[in-house]
Amino acid sequence: MTRSTLSVVVADTNLLPHRTLLEQAAPAGTRFTWLDRFDESAVTSALPGADVLVGAKFTTGLTDASDSLKLVHVAGAGYDGIDAEALPPGVRVANTYHHEGSIAEHIVATTIVLRRQILQQDRALRAGRWATPVYEQDRGQLSSLEGATVGFVGFGHIGQRTWQAYRAFGARARVVSRSGRVPDEVGRDLLSVAQLDGLDALLEESDIVVLCLPLDDSTRELIDADRLRRMREDALLVNVSRGPVVAPSALYDALQENRIGGAVLDTWYDYPTGGSQARPAEQPFEGLDNVIMTPHSSGVTAQTFQGRALDIAANIALLADGAELERVVITR
Repeated sequence: MTRSTLSVVVADTNLLPHRTLLEQAAPAGTRFTWLDRFDESAVTSALPGADVLVGAKFTTGLTDASDSLKLVHVAGAGYDGIDAEALPPGVRVANTYHHEGSIAEHIVATTIVLRRQILQQDRALRAGRWATPVYEQDRGQLSSLEGATVGFVGFGHIGQRTWQAYRAFGARARVVSRSGRVPDEVGRDLLSVAQLDGLDALLEESDIVVLCLPLDDSTRELIDADRLRRMREDALLVNVSRGPVVAPSALYDALQENRIGGAVLDTWYDYPTGGSQARPAEQPFEGLDNVIMTPHSSGVTAQTFQGRALDIAANIALLADGAELERVVITR
């Protein structure tokens, strides 16, 4: 079999640190054009004659320039930035993962920080105050993860990997998902597994609620004011899915009024459109001391994007060989 020589346009900033890895892992002779970010005009100029576009977006503005395009490869799991109707006939879209380990680490670390009040203790001790029940007897003793119940809303790659990490600390878990099914080897250790109609019960019974399900019409504001009221007063909410899975005003009110224990928020409602400055929500979450805010960075580690670069290189090789691609999510 004769291997085709392909032309690849890379328009994903996160892959720039791994340029050498991707180029060395791709078939010899592959021609790469690297862009420092996804700029539609720059992508349009680079696309004619290209076989592969690596990037998180595809818009109608790119259609006419895609005269040779065969594959759009997203350097991540989500492909909601791809306008499937804008793809030329025959183009496929593939994705990749490798973020679940980094996100699991982030979730467990931040929930420990909140449950153990580490940031508050740090600030107090810097001011000379020993904020612990050893010295302030009116303070209650804090809880470790041992025996805590973690409720997973969605249980794909991220949920399963996060459960592995929590389980190592002696936590227990409940799951709700659309399918209501989990792998047999995982299900043995879970307290319960249900479809989304079991969500209310999960919220009432969990010390930590981890949201890791996709955003669509059925999950938008799935966690609303009524469901936040069902959570325990000291429970934590973790959102690593998409911001709008949770109703923003209802969440802010619940946190401000201490009706839930706190939140880890890594996904948001508003994102920068240029540069790195933008408020993540209309509500002033930054003024709350029971929230850990991160800029959608839980999966952004070197290990994540090294794995993704190798997956992309492997699919480029399969395309060059005329073989079946892996992880195809859209076919035109």
